[in-house]
Amino acid sequence: MPADPHVVAVLALDGVVGFDLAIPCQVFGLTRLPGGDYPYQVRVCGTAPSVTATAGGVDYYRIAAPNALDAAEEADTIVVPGVRMRRSTPPEVLDLLRGAAARNVRTISICTGAFVLADAGLLSGRRATTHWAAAAELARRHPDVEVDAAALYLGDGRTFTSAGVAAGLDLCLHLVRRDHGAAVAASTARAVVMAPTRDGDQAQFIPPPPPTTGDGSLAATLAWMHEHAAEPLTLADIARHANLSTRTLTRRFREQTGTTPLHWLARRRLHLARELLETTDLPIPAVAERSGHGSATALRTHFDRELHTSPQRYRQTFRPSTGQRSHEW
Repeated sequence: MPADPHVVAVLALDGVVGFDLAIPCQVFGLTRLPGGDYPYQVRVCGTAPSVTATAGGVDYYRIAAPNALDAAEEADTIVVPGVRMRRSTPPEVLDLLRGAAARNVRTISICTGAFVLADAGLLSGRRATTHWAAAAELARRHPDVEVDAAALYLGDGRTFTSAGVAAGLDLCLHLVRRDHGAAVAASTARAVVMAPTRDGDQAQFIPPPPPTTGDGSLAATLAWMHEHAAEPLTLADIARHANLSTRTLTRRFREQTGTTPLHWLARRRLHLARELLETTDLPIPAVAERSGHGSATALRTHFDRELHTSPQRYRQTFRPSTGQRSHEW
């Protein structure tokens, strides 16, 4: 572990959702840098020596927290997993979170953990999400929060919220990608056996596709797009592969992925460009060509719009040979 690891404090509050508590421990705990170092030190911090863990609103077991709550005061990131909504947030937790916000500590909620951040005032005036079934209640209790019931996760650089269960995995992996780049995040995704590219603006609740004569799945077309992302694919090319009209393709794509074919393809190309910048010394025009962007100008435009940086600055930040890594862009 590096001499000065990024400390992630995971709060084990009474009534914590056990699965949500385990998510940041797994993702941050398994992350490794190219040299083999573990960049995060995870601390589970409890409000009592042991707390009740819940699932589906039912108390199932107790968890012994190895650290007291004050151990979270040294954290660089504080994660609040989901909790039973009817329980009030302890005053000492509110004080901890408000103090952390004042020190510019990164704060994260998973699922109904958003209620705790909102109770502390950290979501006031911000867009936030939570499990779709709890969104209306969050909006009712905290009218000063702009609740988005559709997003998988949202964040403004220091405060992040996510929807339920699997969306917590997506958010934690997104933060690894912000901190250490796409290649490290992809390695972490492999370690926890999950896909590395679900984006925060994808819908958290996607209705099932209508019945069709076949299975209606676009899995084969998605795999084909993934493999051929560097090629100049058009909507018509994708529809031809799926043997659908462009209109039917777009409808099915949104039903099954929560986004459009060209938006999905653009995200895949951006991910490919990030990997090339991190793992090769190819010049920027070559990265643009190999990632399907066509030109260095188009690549720079995409990076500026999506990542608020340039390809060159991204490479300087995340190329392992540069040594020093930044935690923001």
